[in-house]
Amino acid sequence: MKLIALTGATGQLGRLVVSQLKVRLPAGQIVALVRSAQKAADLGIAVREADYTRPDTLAAALAGVDTLLLISGNEIGQRAAQHRNVIEAAKAAGVRHIVYTSLLHADSSPLDLAAEHVQTEAMLKASGLAFTLLRNGWYTENYTGSIGPALAAGAFIGSAGDARIASATRADYAAAAAVVLSTPGHEGRTYELAGDQAWTLPELAAEISRASGRTIPYRDLPEADYAAALAAGGVPGDFAKAIAGWDVAAAKGALFDDGHVLSRLIGRPTTPLAQAVSQAVAQAATQAATQAPR
Repeated sequence: MKLIALTGATGQLGRLVVSQLKVRLPAGQIVALVRSAQKAADLGIAVREADYTRPDTLAAALAGVDTLLLISGNEIGQRAAQHRNVIEAAKAAGVRHIVYTSLLHADSSPLDLAAEHVQTEAMLKASGLAFTLLRNGWYTENYTGSIGPALAAGAFIGSAGDARIASATRADYAAAAAVVLSTPGHEGRTYELAGDQAWTLPELAAEISRASGRTIPYRDLPEADYAAALAAGGVPGDFAKAIAGWDVAAAKGALFDDGHVLSRLIGRPTTPLAQAVSQAVAQAATQAATQAPR
C-alpha cells in the first residue's frame, strides 16, 4: 500500500485535502505531516511531526512515503529555504513523487509572491524526483473574507480596478490535489488552476449587495490609500501593503486565466462566485448576531 503524505495538514487547504482524500482512499494510506500533533487529532488519519524549519523532524516523518503533497508554507520570505528542507529530506527518504502547490503562472506572474514559488519549482526539477506542479490561482476566500468588514463599512474597497479575477474556492483546489494524489498519470505535469468564471471587484460588490439586500458599492483606491485603510482596520502594516500590492498586480492580469484546467481536472464546474458570496454573507450575519450586545 503506497503511503500518501501531506504537509500543512491542519491548515485551511490541508484539512480540505484530507477530507477529499478520505473519500478516494483508505484512511490508512494517508499521513498528516504537522507541527502540532494535538491539532491533528480530529483528522482520523496517521499523524507525524514535521516542521519545515527543523530538518531533524523530516526524515522520520517521510519514512515509507511514496507521494508527498508539499503545501507551500505561509511564512513569506522563508518559504524557499523551508521547501528546500522538505525536498532534500524527501529525496533522502526515498519519496518517489512530490506534488507542490505553486502559484498561477508563477514563471510570468507580476505578484511578488511568485519568486519563492519559482525557486521551489526549480528545486523540484533539479531534485531528480517525479513532480507535479499545481499552480493554484487566487482563493475566492481571499476576498469573501472581507465581506463582514465591507458590510460594516457600507462599501467594499480595493485597488484592482476592473481586473478580471478567475478565483476558485479552497475546496475546488483541494479537490484537484486529491485527484492528482490518488490517480496516475500526473508526473511531470504543470497545471494552471483557476476558476471557470472571472469576475471584477465591482461585480463582487454587486453580488454582495444582492445577497445581503443592501447597496454595497465598490470603491477603488490608490494603492497607498488602500494599504492605509487596511492598517486602520487592524491589518499589520507590512501585510496591509502586501495585500494592496496584490490588488495592483491583479490589475496587471496576475489573477486571470481562462484555460478551465481546474474544472476539467476535478470533473465539475468550479464553485460559482454567487454561491461563495451567499455563504460568506450568511456567515457574516451569524457572526454579527452573536457579537451583538444582549
